[in-house]
Amino acid sequence: MAGRGLPLMQPQIILLKEGTDASQGRGQLLSNINACLAVVDAVRTTLGPRGMDKLIVDDKGDVTISNDGATIMKLLDVIHPAAKTLVDIARSQDAEVGDGTTSVVLLAGEFLKEVRGYIEDGVSPHVIIKGYRNAAQLAINKIKEIAIKIERTDDDQFRDLLKKCAGTAMSSKLIHSHKDFFTNMVVNAVLKLDQEELNEKLIGIKRIPGGAMEDSLLVDGVAFKKTFSYAGFEQQPKSFKHPKILSLNIELELKAEKDNAEVRIDDVSEYQAIVDAEWTIIYSKLEAIVNTGAKVVLSRLPIGDLATQYFADRDIFCAGRVPAEDLNRVVNAVGGSIQTTVSNIEEKHLGTCDYFEEKQIGGERFNLFEGCTATKTCTLILRGGAEQFIAEVERSLHDAIMIVKRCLKNNLIVAGGGATEMEISKYLRDYSRTIEGKQQLIIGAFARALEIIPRQLCDNAGFDATDILNNLRMKHAQGALWYGVDINAESIVDNYEKFVWEPALVKTNAIAAASEAACLILSVDETVRNPASEKPQAGPPMPRGGAQRAFRGRGRGIPR
Repeated sequence: MAGRGLPLMQPQIILLKEGTDASQGRGQLLSNINACLAVVDAVRTTLGPRGMDKLIVDDKGDVTISNDGATIMKLLDVIHPAAKTLVDIARSQDAEVGDGTTSVVLLAGEFLKEVRGYIEDGVSPHVIIKGYRNAAQLAINKIKEIAIKIERTDDDQFRDLLKKCAGTAMSSKLIHSHKDFFTNMVVNAVLKLDQEELNEKLIGIKRIPGGAMEDSLLVDGVAFKKTFSYAGFEQQPKSFKHPKILSLNIELELKAEKDNAEVRIDDVSEYQAIVDAEWTIIYSKLEAIVNTGAKVVLSRLPIGDLATQYFADRDIFCAGRVPAEDLNRVVNAVGGSIQTTVSNIEEKHLGTCDYFEEKQIGGERFNLFEGCTATKTCTLILRGGAEQFIAEVERSLHDAIMIVKRCLKNNLIVAGGGATEMEISKYLRDYSRTIEGKQQLIIGAFARALEIIPRQLCDNAGFDATDILNNLRMKHAQGALWYGVDINAESIVDNYEKFVWEPALVKTNAIAAASEAACLILSVDETVRNPASEKPQAGPPMPRGGAQRAFRGRGRGIPR
């Protein structure tokens, strides 16, 4: 009877492996928000024309200097599971639009920062998520409403508009001092593409260290670096007009006998017959290629000294060991197809272009195919002092190319420099006053978070952000739609009249991605982390019996 009053012992239930970290509740949610804000601080200073660059050294010792948000986020080895969400949205913004990668990370961080106080006060994350999704939809609809459509009536005027959009994308990059030169090059490159497909992968980019940036050039066609060549190459002609081009994936050289090859013969004449057969095979291949009428022969595999001299004697240019990417671009540009045999080659398998030339550019020789008939393509050849600098120029041009492509596909534009964000912020603030309850506070927080873009532009340029934001709020309250930060005059200005233009898609995509990332992080209240996830990645485990097989045969001689 005395034992009845004692509490029953509850058995301990173990669900997870020993050492597993399971953090949950409000503390975990706040920890995730703080981790995301730490990531945001890493890219905060790169925003805008006065943004700073980051120098990142990876585990191999390779140095990257960049202020491109997506590049920095990719190179930062973020291990916090919630903060990795920001890396993903930067990549998606880069893939979808090409620009605005720093903005999308900043916005996501600010959305979380604005509601951190509400989380601490005990507001349910679902109330915040509902308000944010509503506010994001209102913001996107408002951007589409105020965006200005570009009509393609006058080609010269439309080209000028594209140059202004490309110039805005370049204004925050290393190449902003050469903006006029590169905007022209980028717009020309995109307009050379097929206007239906607009496949930016058909714009090849080659880097040649040395020279000045203005020595960079646009090739109307395909260009690739001269490949390894054998004796006899100097005697080949280096330019053709309207040549037939044959692309191969076969080896055109005599193979040396293997060290462990064994040929048993009874007579010397039999050995000579074997050698003669090898020569007959390669000569028949070369003769078949000459009979096609091709004047330029390219192959992914080596073209040996015998074949090189053979082609030189017949005024044919050849290049072996051409990289697969370059060979595919040539085939896409000049037509024809890559052949794996030299028999039965017909006219339809050959390509052609208006002009082929091998040309010296800087310290390198390049093969240029211009006036390609099959596909509209082009190649940008970039020059500059340091390798890291040229790499950053390439990343900057990629962003500008994507922006021009988006302008051609979605011809809605808005003003940059924080003007759009301030107008949306004012609109949402006015809307929040028409509703009641907690949603009013959440939509107000969303509106305040949008002001991070003009504020950060001011901070990075060393301006008084409070003063400039007050002036912007006043202007937008008076109905001045496109007023934003003027970086040059340390003031505010109508950025539409100043031609600081961006595709509306940059803004809508950034707001949608940032709000979705914020909602995702707010919806997580528990993190279960396996202890093995923090250990360095090891290779796959050895299969059962692998050790015995590895040691089996020790002491035996190596077969010769």
